[in-house]
Amino acid sequence: MTGRRVIVTGVPGVGKTTVVTGALKLLEEEGISYKSLNFGTYMFETAVAQGLVRDRDEMRKLPGDAQKRLQQAAARAMAQEEGNLLIDTHASVKTPRGFLAGLPEWVLRELMPDTIILVETDPDQILMRRLSDETRTRDREGSGAIADHQTFNRAIAAAYSMLTGCTIRYITNADHLLDLAVREMADVLR
Repeated sequence: MTGRRVIVTGVPGVGKTTVVTGALKLLEEEGISYKSLNFGTYMFETAVAQGLVRDRDEMRKLPGDAQKRLQQAAARAMAQEEGNLLIDTHASVKTPRGFLAGLPEWVLRELMPDTIILVETDPDQILMRRLSDETRTRDREGSGAIADHQTFNRAIAAAYSMLTGCTIRYITNADHLLDLAVREMADVLR
């Protein structure tokens, strides 16, 4: 394995992909390159090929055993990649039966990240972003449930760190302060 492996997580609607895109652009200008991989895309493409789902929003409603098989397939594929990797994923997924670890032990064993970055912000800001995003079909929940999800992500990230020895970093993506979050992420990736 060569290069760094950094996992970036955050609850749906926090803007993690936007922060990642901005940070990678800054680093590219400095001659630092990362291959950006989306864990959900790897899982989704496999699920579609197997006829399990038609769109990404159906993924979290799959039975647990199907999700586990898709996670394993995605982790194995990503582990084959070389160079600096930035893996965009979720620390946990809220399912009808409760939270599902987004990075269970068998995924972490394959990926062995150096750092996990949690992108967070005020739950009310996330709620407003979700409500204004017409491109996705999200479960309805209030800011209290979003806060609980962010709290759970912090707890499970600590467990991930215990399993892999990686560091954990929190980055706040507050409304109107995207540039600050982008610069902070670029600093972590340098």
